Amino acid sequence: MTGRAPAGPSRLRNFVGGEFVDGGSTFTKVSPVTGEPVFEVVEATRSTVDDTVAAARAALRGPWGRMGERERAEVLRRVADELERRFDDLVTAEVADTGKSIAQARTLDIPRGAANFRAFAEIVATAPTESFTTVTPTGGRALNYAVRKPVGVVAVIVPWNLPLLLLTWKVAPALACGNAVVVKPSEETPASATLLAEVMAAAGVPDGVFNLVHGFGPDSAGEFLTRHPGVDAITFTGESATGGAIMRAAADGVKAVSFELGGKNAGLVFADADLDAAVAGSMRSSFTNGGQVCLCTERIYVQRQVFDEFTARLAKRAGELAYGWPTDEATATMPLISPQHRAKVLGAYELARAEGAEVLTGGGTPTFGDARDGGSYVQPTVLTGLGPDARTNREEIFGPVVHVAPFDTEDEAYALANGTEYGLAATVWTRDVGVAHRAGVRLDAGIVWVNTWFLRDLRTPFGGVKASGIGREGGVHSLNFYSELTNVCVDLS
Repeated sequence: MTGRAPAGPSRLRNFVGGEFVDGGSTFTKVSPVTGEPVFEVVEATRSTVDDTVAAARAALRGPWGRMGERERAEVLRRVADELERRFDDLVTAEVADTGKSIAQARTLDIPRGAANFRAFAEIVATAPTESFTTVTPTGGRALNYAVRKPVGVVAVIVPWNLPLLLLTWKVAPALACGNAVVVKPSEETPASATLLAEVMAAAGVPDGVFNLVHGFGPDSAGEFLTRHPGVDAITFTGESATGGAIMRAAADGVKAVSFELGGKNAGLVFADADLDAAVAGSMRSSFTNGGQVCLCTERIYVQRQVFDEFTARLAKRAGELAYGWPTDEATATMPLISPQHRAKVLGAYELARAEGAEVLTGGGTPTFGDARDGGSYVQPTVLTGLGPDARTNREEIFGPVVHVAPFDTEDEAYALANGTEYGLAATVWTRDVGVAHRAGVRLDAGIVWVNTWFLRDLRTPFGGVKASGIGREGGVHSLNFYSELTNVCVDLS
């Protein structure tokens, strides 16, 4: 195994069969903070993708394909160790890719990356399968038991908002189940994925088990990979429209798919809630990562008795969020990922005004008087005054913006929250245990947080309903996607 690093700190290459390789043309990754170039990235050609799939297929026929669960779990632990050893390098790469604060990268993105590998090392080593003793027609006994087998070559396509966290969330269980992967990170966030390839090599992951291709979607690495006949399954996190395109591409080969897609998530604040906790929690759920998290809250419905107080406090806190360079420990905001996404979010702000929204805070762009003016910043924004049918309340914006509206009854709250084509996550703020449990049943969402947000147990099911996804990840739910179950029936009579 060579696992040679890229040719220079600013040039990011594809990783095929344990080697960093060049491809066709290159593209430039710019800093969301300043708009200045930070990386030159080698775009994978169709031939490069062919080579990665072939390398993955060869790895399945080699020693990796003969490893048992406990041996693979030990490999995953070594990967976690190496992630922790390269902690500072990964923080630097994640901040360069996304412009997020160094404090968030240190406390969330990189630790969760290592935690994902440790968690799935334990899960795969201890996960049970079913067995049954069956009475045969002749009165004898038969033993039926299930055996897990890898799916094969898995295409892993991840977005730019939490690039390392979401990449490891998929790669860890895929490898735990014995698959080989071809990873396609977003063209906006190529650096931490490239470092993960170095980590895999240093941790002793066999050549071809982890492969990486850089590029775009249509007529580039993304399309070449999802349409490749040698790919057995596809896992994707991103926007719903892209998920639909991938699903159409996967249909020809009847490939298994797992999608975590967009959201227009609702938060419910009941009159009995701890308002201090509800305001603080809603600040996190609305503005973390610049609002660029599929789980972020873009609609908050507040019981009328506390609507004015809650809204005023939320708007005041949002207006006080600290700007700063990503390396400043006090920085609480971050730029959007690109000028194109910035234009999209600013267009949503203009649409909200055209629809009659009242802008309580934000609604524009900050001015710094330094290099950050070339970046992709927008102001955290709190809106009110729109009805449930307004486009602002129906279309995912994916930025630091939230609309707040009142409700009167519990039934009305659920109807408003469910009035969307999406169904990924919801938050509920209440002291009433009955309301808390009813909300879990009545909200159309894959995950419902009560008096918290973004608190995760990696063993639990995670995913969305309606246009927010297909399937579940987490714990044995991930194992069930990344493995095929074979039933073995032995006649004992």
